[in-house]
Amino acid sequence: MVDKFLAGFTQERVQMANKDEILKVENLTKYYISGYMFTKKVLGAEDVSFDLKKGEVLSIVGESGSGKSTVANMILRLFNPTSGKIFLDGKDAFSFNKKDYWRRVQAIFQDPYSTFNHYYNVDRPLMDSFDLLENSGKTYSKTERKEIINKTLETIGMNPDEILGRYPHQTSGGEMQRLLIARTLIIGPEVLVADEPTSMTDASTRVAILNELLRLKEEREMAVLFITHDVGQAYYVSDRAAVMKDGRIVEMGPAEKVFFDPEHPYTKNLIASVPKVHEKWDI
Repeated sequence: MVDKFLAGFTQERVQMANKDEILKVENLTKYYISGYMFTKKVLGAEDVSFDLKKGEVLSIVGESGSGKSTVANMILRLFNPTSGKIFLDGKDAFSFNKKDYWRRVQAIFQDPYSTFNHYYNVDRPLMDSFDLLENSGKTYSKTERKEIINKTLETIGMNPDEILGRYPHQTSGGEMQRLLIARTLIIGPEVLVADEPTSMTDASTRVAILNELLRLKEEREMAVLFITHDVGQAYYVSDRAAVMKDGRIVEMGPAEKVFFDPEHPYTKNLIASVPKVHEKWDI
């Protein structure tokens, strides 16, 4: 049952291999309204356009407040865009039922603890993830769910006997992020939005999470939108990169080109500000 379950997504990808582009955004714009009596518009993102292909990692890089997470939240349909379009597999994203859409587009957030209810143990969201699958007509018994969860945790190097049954406050940030990756593996989306997924982890766990994202890309042909302020991480995982400033994409292209031969002044300054191991700072 488990092997058939895990192999099913690969067969699905083969059937869709003739369609490389899975996600496309066109002129995506978001303005927030600030104030109560005297309101004003605050720019979140403006005229953002890009596409994302199956088996590709596209990083959106920028400082805090650059609009990265606003774009991610619109793609996840957590925010409605002020204007612009989002297409999933060539169809308007907002034409999908939300459950159907979230079956195909999933996320790993900056703070994994916000995804889990602290009154329930970590088993609960893993078990609940099957609800999205059953929404498409499949059914899984409780025994099958447990078997698949155990196998999935083992796949990402976690011991089910050690992690299952714990509560969120009994786990580290790195363990929580890997549990979210396990949930992603169970659901098997075509697009994964990873919004600063390593911000609450130590260095060794950070590398493990990045490698898991690369494995999802390679083995599942999952498209990954990687949101980060960290140029080094973006270069490590990316096929292409887009640099954002003040809500707009100022440069986009192959990762090698963007990070080693940037054209835009902001990109050049962003790369130049990354500390080098052999350099000492003047204090």
